[in-house]
Amino acid sequence: MEREGEILRITLARPERRNAFDAELIQELAEAFVDVGRSRAVVLAGEGASFSAGADVDWMRSSADLSYEENLADANALRGMLEAIDRCPAPVISRVQGHALGGGCGLVACSDIAVAADDAIFGFSEVKLGIVPAVISPFALAKIGPSAARRYFVTGEPFDAHTALRIGLVHEAARDLDAALERILAEVLSAGPKAARAAKRLVLERPDGPETARSIAERRTSDEGQEGLHAFLEKRRPNWFPDR
Repeated sequence: MEREGEILRITLARPERRNAFDAELIQELAEAFVDVGRSRAVVLAGEGASFSAGADVDWMRSSADLSYEENLADANALRGMLEAIDRCPAPVISRVQGHALGGGCGLVACSDIAVAADDAIFGFSEVKLGIVPAVISPFALAKIGPSAARRYFVTGEPFDAHTALRIGLVHEAARDLDAALERILAEVLSAGPKAARAAKRLVLERPDGPETARSIAERRTSDEGQEGLHAFLEKRRPNWFPDR
């Protein structure tokens, strides 16, 4: 974990294993997202050639000898990690290179924004091992919808970044990944810090009509909302605008 001003960078650091999950990494990643402080953006990345190749081979080998109850505990630990990322109050941006397979696709699906190298490879590869992408499915289905899931969950086939873009798993496929990431970060940091978090909650919670009216009234009368409206009318930058 590295803090760079108002940006928190969380990097999977098992490059020799293509940042594949094991029990320790799942626990550490869940803990990393429990409290991101006042970060205005969290960048989730993978060190080395790949973003994340999903489950670690040795971890999967050990799971073959676990009881149903032990497998259930493992699955719930993974679910807790994914929910921590999904529910992180700050916007989460995934930087995806190389391979994002199985649970690696789950990380991408939990992110608010995902930008991928244009040669990245994705896949819900669980069926190739005789299992299913069950724990990541709520997050993946929310991104790619049932039509794409019925193909890619069932076949387990690899697909490229442009297919991932077309089905909604990622938001951008870029030749210059870091330049694209910096541009997206600049856009996030130009938004009101509290407004960006409130906008994320709107998507997650999907409030009804009366609650939406209360939400906008609260934002308009808040200090941040007042500053933003006055800055717009006075043709100046609001006070949260970064010096970048």
